[in-house]
This record gives sequence, C-alpha cells and structure tokens, in this order.
Amino acid sequence: MHHSFSITYDYLCPFARNANETIVEAIRGGADLDVVFVPYSLREAHATEEETAQWDLPCGQLGAGVLALLWSVAVRDNHPDSFMDFHVAMFSARHDDGADINNENVIRGVVEAVGLNARTLHDHVASGVPAQVLADEHTSAVEVHGVFGVPTFMQGDDAVFVRFMDRHEVRDLEKVLEMLSWENLNEFKRTGIDR
Repeated sequence: MHHSFSITYDYLCPFARNANETIVEAIRGGADLDVVFVPYSLREAHATEEETAQWDLPCGQLGAGVLALLWSVAVRDNHPDSFMDFHVAMFSARHDDGADINNENVIRGVVEAVGLNARTLHDHVASGVPAQVLADEHTSAVEVHGVFGVPTFMQGDDAVFVRFMDRHEVRDLEKVLEMLSWENLNEFKRTGIDR
C-alpha cells in the first residue's frame, strides 16, 4: 500500500533515530513510501522568547544539533540520492559513536564517508540557504501541525508524535501509518515501560 507523509527529525533524539532509520530501511526494502524528511530543531523548540532564533545565529554560536541539521538540509536539497545514507550515518555518529555533531569536522567525516564533497556542502551551509530552509520548515511544522517534538509523522492535516522503543521494527512503522488518519484516537500513552 502507498503512503505519503512527512516526518520530523533532530539527530539529538534517539526516538527520532528509531523512526527515521526504520523508514529508511522500509524504503530500501521496497516499501511504497513517499517521505519528506523535515528538520526540526529541539534546541529552538526549548528556547526562550528572548533568545535569538537558532537559524539567525552564526555557525559558531549554534546550539546542540543545529549545525548537523543545516548540513542535512544541504545534503537533502542538493544530493537527494545520498540523503538517506547521510541521514542514517549522522544518527549513527551521534548515537553509536557519541560524536559531537556540532563539530564541523565530525560532520565533514560523515559527508565524506557517504561519498559527498564536504567543501561544496560547507559553502552551501555558509550561504545561509539551509538556515532559511530550517527556519521555514521548523516554523511551518509548528504553525500548521502543532509539532512540539521529534519524531512527528505528518500526513495531510494529521500529525502524530510517535516514540518507537526499538530500532529496525518495520512492522511498527506499518501500524503507525495505518493509524495516522484515525482521528477518533487522540492519545495512547503508556504510563510506564519496564526498561
């Protein structure tokens, strides 16, 4: 069955990793998915009104995770065929390697490992275009869908915040996609998990 949807991500979040990585695996496994990956800054979401927006700061002053988001936008929008490789590798750098994803050298390493030119992408990030895209997409997700975190699945007018507890569970993804338009269910949250 064909599914068309968007999903938010921030490389800081392990739940975003679980969902985004599962989507990539489903696509690579032949699932009929049309997905838009939407950057969402958790740092910006937790900022005070007095703080300068993350996308308006110079690269050296960005909060946690934001530089990686800017590079991800540069990859997604300029090298879409390499985005999923970059996406999975950036989550891995953060969660498997414990790397500082606000360190440009770490990001350059990920970029080069997936076969892209780090210098070209650096120049694109420095142009400010990815910062404007992050501002537009983050703000739109908040204003249109009420997004407050990652990962949030968005389909039409529906938006659902979902936390997959485990990685590589494509069956979990299938269940969520079936439930996206089920408007009679507003919230389903366990009060505790034995982990």
